[in-house]
Amino acid sequence: MADDVAGNNGAATATAPSTVRKLEGSEPAELAGLAAVFEDLQYVLRCCEHLVNALAPPQPDPALVEALWTGALIGYVRCFSGRAGVLTDGDLGRLELDGDVREFHGMIKKLRDHYASRHVNPRESFTIGAAQGDDGRPTGVAVVSAPRPLVDDTTVRLLGRVAYALSALVDSRMQETQSRVLAAAGKLSPDKLEKLPLVHLST
Repeated sequence: MADDVAGNNGAATATAPSTVRKLEGSEPAELAGLAAVFEDLQYVLRCCEHLVNALAPPQPDPALVEALWTGALIGYVRCFSGRAGVLTDGDLGRLELDGDVREFHGMIKKLRDHYASRHVNPRESFTIGAAQGDDGRPTGVAVVSAPRPLVDDTTVRLLGRVAYALSALVDSRMQETQSRVLAAAGKLSPDKLEKLPLVHLST
């Protein structure tokens, strides 16, 4: 579905076009990458909003909190993928947020590795012991679990602020890139546009 379409003045409109032709090249690819990261940041924001509600008293649901927090962590760190090349750690200095954003960013990356681990349970650690009877003899095996604490409201809200600031940064880059793409497309004749592949729009 075509969500944003730039008009001749570069402004985005909400009107869905009747026909869209696929553009190739470095600038359309750059715009697609920016759009993907922007959507990921919006996803992180939605997860954080739901988490604030999920963590509220009286009793948070650990399964819901873990699912939302894991999604937020994965989505956030993916925005800094070296393969995509959209955001870098250097962009954090442009956000003008209070506190050490770089340190927080590093912590979030470590938490992503922990919660998305293929090998370690992120919720609990387990210790195996021998249960003793009154006479000191072993009477069975005890599996003792130690639950790890849930994410706290402060951390969730801080991640939301960082994601919101990054969204504004990415959005401004999208607007600039969109203008360049539109200018390049404007140089194509109707005949050349007709030869480009159609993009099928969902209804």
